[in-house]
Amino acid sequence: TLTAGVWDDNRNFDFFLSYRSTLYAQQLPGFLPFTEADHQAANSLFATPPGPKETLDVSLIIDTTGSMGDEITYLQTEFIALSESIFAKYPNAAQRWSLVVYKDTEDDYVVRWFDFRDDPDEFQAKLAAQAAGGGGDFPEAPDMALSKAADLAWRTGNDTARLAFWVADAPHHDTNAGAMAEGIRALKDLGVHVYPVASSGVDELTEITMRSAAQLTGGRYLFLTDDSGVGGAHKEPTIPCYYVTKLDRAILRMVDIELSGVHREPAPSEILRTGGDPEDGACELSSGSEVLAY
Repeated sequence: TLTAGVWDDNRNFDFFLSYRSTLYAQQLPGFLPFTEADHQAANSLFATPPGPKETLDVSLIIDTTGSMGDEITYLQTEFIALSESIFAKYPNAAQRWSLVVYKDTEDDYVVRWFDFRDDPDEFQAKLAAQAAGGGGDFPEAPDMALSKAADLAWRTGNDTARLAFWVADAPHHDTNAGAMAEGIRALKDLGVHVYPVASSGVDELTEITMRSAAQLTGGRYLFLTDDSGVGGAHKEPTIPCYYVTKLDRAILRMVDIELSGVHREPAPSEILRTGGDPEDGACELSSGSEVLAY
């Protein structure tokens, strides 16, 4: 199994701006060319609860380079159970799934995709055929993968929840920051909420890129933790507190939030441990302000 925490930068927007400005001041190579005004506009857009949805479109965007073997195996093993759990709670919410897998420009392929299908078994077969390999240097081609994800046949209209779980452990190439931003914008314009899943080995650029993608599109930042004992070391995120659950519980909670239109806290029985010292779902910063840990 894998374990994960979740962080919502739109619910903690002032904290996000402070975090972002620190990295911006450091002139971090590859920093995305979004402005503070872009982030503020997104925060205003997602301040209003979206309401419940009737149908579900989910795309898995997966880095399939050599370091991602544990995460790929996990998704291959758990997908059918995830789909069945969603059906059990939302039997009338028609599910469709799509897959985008990517490596880098020097590998045997850069991006492959399988458009939306409503048969979980068909999707499972596509997912099961994927294998980790390649990716000699650290950066990969997520910019091309997000762009391709925006070209998929997403359902339109306000009655569909549109989610993209982007599972990766490496950033874009520094020179592709503009293309990365365009991919995020394209998904945002479609009403797709990006849910990154930060895997073992992420660096500062990967974290700020993933958190920016989530904040701008109305998603949330999921990050794997060392609690499972699986894979390499996982970066401690730049947040003050959080709750750890099994990854499948975190994913299902995100889908539940999107379909119900109601924020969901993790059930006490699901919480494996806490990071920082949250109390009643919040923690106090040294400045005296409060952030929300759910």
